[in-house]
Amino acid sequence: MPPQPIGETAMTGAERQARYRAARMRDAPIIRFRRPTDRRSRIQRWNDTLAGLAGLQAEYAAWLDALPDNQQDSALADALRAIVEIDLSELQAIELPRGFGRD
Repeated sequence: MPPQPIGETAMTGAERQARYRAARMRDAPIIRFRRPTDRRSRIQRWNDTLAGLAGLQAEYAAWLDALPDNQQDSALADALRAIVEIDLSELQAIELPRGFGRD
């Protein structure tokens, strides 16, 4: 997501550089955020993703069951049925390799 403009128009390169240098001259602390590293193994990420898919599928099934009768033939109902009918058992049955040296 790009930063929001400070003024009504975008700054020129010279204005941006001047602002950068002024901030460095004030000795303002530089705050940088890093996304935390995902330390889970691939197998754990796979299993978590499948669990999330199964949970979403159950939510969509409940949504489909809660639809009123006049919307059972709508495009929304067709899309929900398509999601509910996906068979996740084949994905859940896959035995992933553990990796080099851990087979």
